Amino acid sequence: MTVKTTKWDPAEHLETPEDVAMYLSVALEENDPALLSVALGDIARSKGMAALSTETGLTKQGLYKALSENGDPRLSTLMKVTKSLGFQLSIKPAA
Repeated sequence: MTVKTTKWDPAEHLETPEDVAMYLSVALEENDPALLSVALGDIARSKGMAALSTETGLTKQGLYKALSENGDPRLSTLMKVTKSLGFQLSIKPAA
């Protein structure tokens, strides 16, 4: 018996603002910059990279690069992206 698998894409499952907020919160809790970049990239793709590019003033190519596993986005890029997605970054004491 052969098992057939398909690649799971989180961007296809981020349908509501609550879904996006939970996904982003979990990524932030891991304290892993690469994971945060990938999560923001997934969210950006779910919303449409072209629209995000227009809203942030950043190129699509630049967004794809910054919001990838090997990307290292600047804080200004993170702030533009999160704002354009309808979110804001905040800080709270560590548990």
